[in-house]
Amino acid sequence: MLKTIPAIGAVFTLSLAAATAADAADLALRRVVLSTAGLAYFEHEAEIDGETELPLSVRLDQVDDVLKSAMVYDDQGSVGIVRLPGREPLDEAFRTLPFGRDALTSPVALLDALRGASVTVSGAKTIEGRLLGVQAEEERLPSGGLVTRHRVTVASAEGIRQAILEDLDAVRFTEPRLQAQIEAALAAVAAYREKDTRTLSIALSGAGRRKVRVGYVVEAPIWKTAYRLSVSGAAAGHLQGWAVLENLSGGDWKDVDLTLVSGQPVAFRQAIYTAFFQPRPEVPVETVGRVLPKPDDGTLAKLDMAAEAAPPPSPAPMMAPPPAGGAAERSRGFASAIAMPAPARPAAVAAPAAAEDAVAQVLFRYPKPVSIAAGESAMVPIVDRMVPVTQVALYQPGVEANHPFAAVALTNDTGATLPPGILTLYDRGSAAGPASHVGDARLATLPAGEKRMLAFAVDRGIAISREEQRRQTTTAARIVRGVMTVTIQDRQTTTYRIRAARSEDRALILEHLRPTDWKLVTPALDGVELSRGAWRIPVRIGVDGTATVPVTTERPRQTVVRLDTARDAEIGVYLSAPELEPGLRDALQRVVDLRQALAAVSQRVKAIEAEREAAAAEQARIRANLEAVPARDALHTRYLNALKTQEDRLERLAADLQAAREAERAARDGLAAYVAGLDM
Repeated sequence: MLKTIPAIGAVFTLSLAAATAADAADLALRRVVLSTAGLAYFEHEAEIDGETELPLSVRLDQVDDVLKSAMVYDDQGSVGIVRLPGREPLDEAFRTLPFGRDALTSPVALLDALRGASVTVSGAKTIEGRLLGVQAEEERLPSGGLVTRHRVTVASAEGIRQAILEDLDAVRFTEPRLQAQIEAALAAVAAYREKDTRTLSIALSGAGRRKVRVGYVVEAPIWKTAYRLSVSGAAAGHLQGWAVLENLSGGDWKDVDLTLVSGQPVAFRQAIYTAFFQPRPEVPVETVGRVLPKPDDGTLAKLDMAAEAAPPPSPAPMMAPPPAGGAAERSRGFASAIAMPAPARPAAVAAPAAAEDAVAQVLFRYPKPVSIAAGESAMVPIVDRMVPVTQVALYQPGVEANHPFAAVALTNDTGATLPPGILTLYDRGSAAGPASHVGDARLATLPAGEKRMLAFAVDRGIAISREEQRRQTTTAARIVRGVMTVTIQDRQTTTYRIRAARSEDRALILEHLRPTDWKLVTPALDGVELSRGAWRIPVRIGVDGTATVPVTTERPRQTVVRLDTARDAEIGVYLSAPELEPGLRDALQRVVDLRQALAAVSQRVKAIEAEREAAAAEQARIRANLEAVPARDALHTRYLNALKTQEDRLERLAADLQAAREAERAARDGLAAYVAGLDM
């Protein structure tokens, strides 16, 4: 039978006395604040006496957030240094040791890694010396099987001696420093066995028995809101809201004070737990041969010796020490949902979370302690009350062009903002009747006192058609230095024709697009509401089931026309406007006449230039033919006469072109002078 090795076993037994010093108390989770921004505030509490160190274990992926946001509240003491192991603590622990982490997997691996160490081998015989190594051997058992045994070789004063490891009583390392290193390595392995967890050690100083709290903000799943609205009458509905949340913190929540925050706070992430090193430029090693003085370039001016002799400025005063008092007093200004005194636990009541509007957020505090196991989801009631509702038909042509939506107008009279969420609508018909599901709706953020339209189904009992008419009217014009500024009134009329299947009075709301700079002319503004990008126009459908609603909108706009460069057709549009003043109309007519006269002269110039080019081409052709005909030939004489005729023609065209260009210049100058002189 193989023997045990008690001495080696003692080597690998970790004494956790240093790592698990008697803690004064454990930090217990007491408060959880979940935010729709994907953040969670966890607050732990412990009762301590005097000076102590509190351990706080957090997940590795949360350490950055904890280092960024952790706060310690101790009204009767102060917080000192907070220590925690590095990101890769075992790598650091073994960095200076003469063996690696693999050496602690077995006695054979450790002995093999520490060759050359001084050892004392105790067994049938005692051997003292330096360890040469451990070699595995296979030994056949009497039963026929094989067993692996290990031969330890030691260089002693008597020579090289060997022993079978499995037969030894103990193998001791006689060097105290090496023994201490082995014990330290084993302690590190035991302390950091959980690779995804880090434990912070928080030093607290103070006197007396007291409660301290530690809080921090980390990433967490977003909690969601789901509403139920049961309508049984025309003026009220039963609204019930639930917050759906998950506990993915890695630990149980037992009897915690739960607060839900709806808001959009600014949140950052930073790799604080990662070690960063500033890169440095590498320079060559200087030798005597590389020292080369720079040549002197001379001086530009004499240095001010008085300035050089002036004493250096006094150093900036040091900041005053922080005011006396606990960490809770120094933390004022922290978000109201987080840095508040430890709340007294209210009496348990069968009621939803109490809602409270804070700066840029809404708080829902559940009145009873909450317990949620790690990995579980939960539904927490946040609203449960009767609210004012009105049943209407909502027409949104951008979504459904032919029919309105069946909708309810819900007014938030809860006194607090309701967060966004999906809403399931039930219709009970009567207060005592059974409920039936009629549709789902989306509820946007609803501040206290405001109203939202919740569309839940297409109402095919109402059909709507639209006709649009557009018109432009010139309302004013002004000419200054040849630039005419025209004010135009755009008018658009949309006629809605409504037909309902049921012969009863029905309420309908038309959402009419509200473009920028347009105003509503008809119908009257009484009862019309503004939504984002639309007018909401109320309509009553009579008992005959029909209604016609004309909606007219207007906007003024201005356009600028340069009279000297505008097209005649563009000027003609404004000239034909009946709203134009007579004096302005006469001025525009005069501009048109001058432009037409200029155009006629310009056309005359182009015609003469074209005729001149044709004459020059003909002259060139005659010259070429003249060179090919003998001088005494009759054809030569004929070409000479034709050439003279073209010369006379070119002279006449040159004179005509000069006169036409002068006329064109005069017409252009006359138009420019007239246009520039207009001011009306």
